[in-house]
Amino acid sequence: MDLRCACLMFGLVLLTHLSSQQLLSRKKLVKKVTPEKDGAVEGLQKQIDDIVKELNLLKEQQALQTVCLKGTKIHGKCYLSDPLKKRYHTASEDCIAKGGTLCTPLSLDDNDKLYDYIHQSIGPDEEIWLGINDMQTEGIWVDQTGSTVRYKNWDASFKGDRSKNCAVLSGSISGKWLDENCREERASVCEFNIV
Repeated sequence: MDLRCACLMFGLVLLTHLSSQQLLSRKKLVKKVTPEKDGAVEGLQKQIDDIVKELNLLKEQQALQTVCLKGTKIHGKCYLSDPLKKRYHTASEDCIAKGGTLCTPLSLDDNDKLYDYIHQSIGPDEEIWLGINDMQTEGIWVDQTGSTVRYKNWDASFKGDRSKNCAVLSGSISGKWLDENCREERASVCEFNIV
């Protein structure tokens, strides 16, 4: 019995010694491989980041396609009408929250196509907010980026009233522009750049 206990104790000591030796050699092996693993991990992280960026871009493109399907496409931009009448600033904020801006025609052709879209989607005699105003300086009309508006389509009755600092495109006068008090409520059309 004593021999058995002695053999068992010897076996346990030997097993413990071998286990500690294997653990030390594994730690040395891990230390040698770590720089390679770090490079591999960094490479995988970069691939994951690239995939996430691509996925976000695809989501954005899909959202724009949805906007284009619900609205219309005019010269590389998508337009989506909102018949709910709101004040200028509220309409502008709503467009920004959706990833766009209030529409701003840059040419007669843009204006005519926008007029046709409004006529079909909102109504023939409706007015919509345009993304231009002269709030900063009376008579100097700027878009929502602060750039001076080059294309203008003012109606002959336009006089530049100081109390009217926001512009509308009017369906009742064939897409001509009028200045309007920004606190009035009008429909709107959001404009989205296609990526």
